[in-house]
Amino acid sequence: MKYFKFSIYTLLFAMVISCTGDFDEINTNNSGFTADEVSAKYFLTSSQIGLYAPGRYEYWRAHLIHSDRYAGHFTFGHNRSWWADDLGYNYNAGYTDAAYDWLAGYFGKVKGFADLTKEGGEFENQYMYAMSLILKGMYYQLYTETFGMVPYSEAGVDGILTPKYDAQKDIYKGIIADLDNAMSIIGSAERTGVGVNDAGSNDIYCGGDLQQWKKLANTLKLRIGLRALGATGDDFANSAITSALSAPLLDEASGSIVMKKDFVISEWTTASYGDVWHDFGVGGGASWTVGATLINLLKQNNDPRLAAYALPAEGGSFIFTDDGDTNFQERLDFIIAALDEANAEYTITVAGNDTTINVPAGQYIGQPSRINGDTYDFVRYTMFSVPSEAVTHKRGTQVDAYPEIILTSAESYFLQAEAAVRGMDSDDAQTLFASGIKEAMKLWSVSSGDVDTYIATEAMADISTGTMEEKLEKIALQRWLNAYTDGFEAWAVVRDTGYPSELAAGVSNATIYGLGTLNGAYPQRLRYGSNAQANENLSTAISTQGADVQGTKLWFAKQ
Repeated sequence: MKYFKFSIYTLLFAMVISCTGDFDEINTNNSGFTADEVSAKYFLTSSQIGLYAPGRYEYWRAHLIHSDRYAGHFTFGHNRSWWADDLGYNYNAGYTDAAYDWLAGYFGKVKGFADLTKEGGEFENQYMYAMSLILKGMYYQLYTETFGMVPYSEAGVDGILTPKYDAQKDIYKGIIADLDNAMSIIGSAERTGVGVNDAGSNDIYCGGDLQQWKKLANTLKLRIGLRALGATGDDFANSAITSALSAPLLDEASGSIVMKKDFVISEWTTASYGDVWHDFGVGGGASWTVGATLINLLKQNNDPRLAAYALPAEGGSFIFTDDGDTNFQERLDFIIAALDEANAEYTITVAGNDTTINVPAGQYIGQPSRINGDTYDFVRYTMFSVPSEAVTHKRGTQVDAYPEIILTSAESYFLQAEAAVRGMDSDDAQTLFASGIKEAMKLWSVSSGDVDTYIATEAMADISTGTMEEKLEKIALQRWLNAYTDGFEAWAVVRDTGYPSELAAGVSNATIYGLGTLNGAYPQRLRYGSNAQANENLSTAISTQGADVQGTKLWFAKQ
């Protein structure tokens, strides 16, 4: 609190001085800030950016190296890559610390905004305070689903330097309580105030629309309730789901909550965030490819998002020389199998020790993930699809980039469809499911005609028949597809549902894959960062939750 007071008053003082040049006239200066010209809204934007667009360093280490690849959406580990694809699966303290320090450190931003806006705060505003409670819920959902037990109930409490680590179940319950409180505060209000007290354009999630914030909170509540459902001791899940279904949720009319990268974020940060995907996704040694699981699922179901998500492979003529490696043929066969799984066209010719695979350009071919260092020379970059230009745009080119996902109306419908399949919602599950697909494809500007064709003809768009598990699988897969570029959420979907099953199953062939410190298992969490060791309560958390390794399942993970 002292920090904010100091910052604000220092800024005001400096501006007054610069305007007058005469200390004796400060009290009569009309060009300085007055009380009704200062607002907590000026602290809101940085809090929003910090949660979904941390600095360049944190973003590429937390998102691109970990969650986006755990999700199976993107990969690397090819002949033009800096790294084998077991990076992130094989524990690396530096990369993990970047993710931990970002999330652990973010708490100060949301607490600072809450302290400014709470009753008695510097800029007391009950509606902005409600925003802070929702931001806190969004933050803690991400934080706990990444590491598990984290400081919650004692975090930020005066006099407590080493807060206890709370059980994930209790954190979920606390989030839901905060969301309910926020929605109650908002009530029927539409704006945070008038004039300087209107969050307006400083709110880069909802543009100051409190009813949109309320729908965001309620949809997040539904997500958490369904994620908790089925876990041991999920005594709060049913009531959370039921109450969420009875209140407004994100829908077609409200649209999705997203954060534009190019023209907003680049104005507010010096971290070159807008160029992260360009720098690490196009050319050079960090080039990302699109995962085989994603490409194959899209292709097998004639999904019109394919062209929006990825670019066709450049193709080419690829020569593989047998230099005596005893595993040469196995690794070559692996590459050929990847082409077959993608239903790709190719030809093979053999001359002496050389095997040449010719792959025509223009085909969508996904790269298998988790490739080890001995195999990645067999994985040729131009043989596989790369992210679309909407993902890898260059900042400042005036080309719209796909925005950072906060929470989508598509997911809202998918969550409602899941509740309906489980008998918790009386609405028609197929209707809700189809609406989710429409909203998901709308985000990527898929034509309405292509959407209608997909829904009418593809089994992946139909949950009107089948067993409950078959219906839940399709919903989970559509949620996973919808979370493209939102790696943390897509990763959570896999851990919670077990779909896509080939990702959840992990890998076992050490000749091909990087088994890492997980011994091939699917990653369930990130390890605590080095800075967590200073908290004397960490050992208690580890003894309660399980070993501080990536393979320890979290409370919500049911697969």
